[in-house]
Amino acid sequence: MKWLYLFKANFRREYIYLKRYLPNTISELITFYAIFLFLFFGIQIVGDPSTVEVNVQNTIVNYLFWFLAMMVMQGIGWSIMNEAQLGTLEQLYMSPMGAWKILLSRIVSTTIIQLIMIIILLYLSMLTTNTWLNVDVLSIIPILILTLVSMIGVSFMIAGLAIIFKQIGSFLQIFQFILMGLTFAPVSSMPFLVFLPVVKGVDMSRGIMIHNYGLGDFSLGDYTALIVNAVVYLIIGIAVFKRCERTAMIKGVLGQH
Repeated sequence: MKWLYLFKANFRREYIYLKRYLPNTISELITFYAIFLFLFFGIQIVGDPSTVEVNVQNTIVNYLFWFLAMMVMQGIGWSIMNEAQLGTLEQLYMSPMGAWKILLSRIVSTTIIQLIMIIILLYLSMLTTNTWLNVDVLSIIPILILTLVSMIGVSFMIAGLAIIFKQIGSFLQIFQFILMGLTFAPVSSMPFLVFLPVVKGVDMSRGIMIHNYGLGDFSLGDYTALIVNAVVYLIIGIAVFKRCERTAMIKGVLGQH
């Protein structure tokens, strides 16, 4: 029940932030839609006419996962930076639930809200390009959840850095381009990329949305790679976060900004 109350409180918090800063949310949505239009018209101008449709389909899926990966992987890091700036970071550690549990429930709440924005962007993109993907919800959801687990793991690693160094905004800006490379990378030509977060989930989602795959069309190896990736990155992420947390406490820099 404690987990449920914690989740409800953080979900309500994120919803209030969304309503209070609605113009910022709308501008964020417009910005990412404009980025997609830039990519789309770029394909139209310089792309091979015989592969334009496939390229557009890949672009839609890749850029949506890029947007989602940025929101999730950087989410806890930005949260730590904001708490430090407001001087409320130490208050998280006064909770009997523990800071990492609060941050976990917060990123889950934020992700649920961000998924609504993803759905809006998905249908806007398909409507704009007149390219309709296979939105098989029952097949996409299990893969998406496991992909999100690995993203959250990486988010905890970045949050650990934020606890120690506080200001990591420049790193997060560079990290956006790394995420773009991961989400747009073709696994078929670079199989070693399956060991990195996000990549396998995006590849399997492309199979469903572009090639009309179902869950039964993937091999045991695909599922093993996806599950192991999710579990390993989540465990490592939380372990790194707690290690950085201890380091910050020992050095006495937890509440410093």
